[in-house]
Amino acid sequence: MRFAVIRFGGSNCDLDTVHVLDEVLGVPTDLVWYRDGLQREYDAVILPGGFSYGDYLRAGAIAARTPIMNDVIRHARAGRLVLGICNGAQIAAESGLVPGVFTRNEVPRFVCRPTWLRVETPESPFTNLFRRGDVIRVPVAHGEGRYVAPPEIVSRLNRERRIAFRYCDEEGRITPEANPNGSVEGIAGVLSEARNVLVMMPHPERSSELVIGSEDGRRIFESMIAHCRAMQQRQV
Repeated sequence: MRFAVIRFGGSNCDLDTVHVLDEVLGVPTDLVWYRDGLQREYDAVILPGGFSYGDYLRAGAIAARTPIMNDVIRHARAGRLVLGICNGAQIAAESGLVPGVFTRNEVPRFVCRPTWLRVETPESPFTNLFRRGDVIRVPVAHGEGRYVAPPEIVSRLNRERRIAFRYCDEEGRITPEANPNGSVEGIAGVLSEARNVLVMMPHPERSSELVIGSEDGRRIFESMIAHCRAMQQRQV
């Protein structure tokens, strides 16, 4: 098993993500410079947070048009995992890996604080170690984190159980006050149609060790590892 974390110019959560995967969870993980492309097959590719290309034009829009994203799209179409975190979620959405986009926060200012998330489905490679309705604590740090999509797309996401996480209060209630950016229906994480791509605005790599306040996000990575191990066992 081997994971890759893509580094773009302006990424700033890439080393944090490598640390969690490689040193905390013991998964061999390559840090891949975007100009080098994907030189081998990986079980999972992570697009980390940061400010690729300084968030000029739109957050993630320029990085989404770099050649390595063609590799990432092929990787996803082969059924392997892609996790986009914060700026990585913006890049993945701009690349068409999931429907909808992330745009400027409803209150146009940068938000950096812990948030509570309610797990909406355990039926994905990223949430299989959770139960529906679990509440976890994961921080956000973004200025363009508001998820928007046409009503018919949101209805489809609900119908197909492709909303992975919603912002909530500590008791799991979906309220406007718990929503840090004005995302439609409090959506914090969205799955692709094949469920092998997850984009999420909160930072699970920043909540994977108790020493930094929470290890709730760790279960997202552990779910990915469990899924990859199960897939390997099926191939034996």
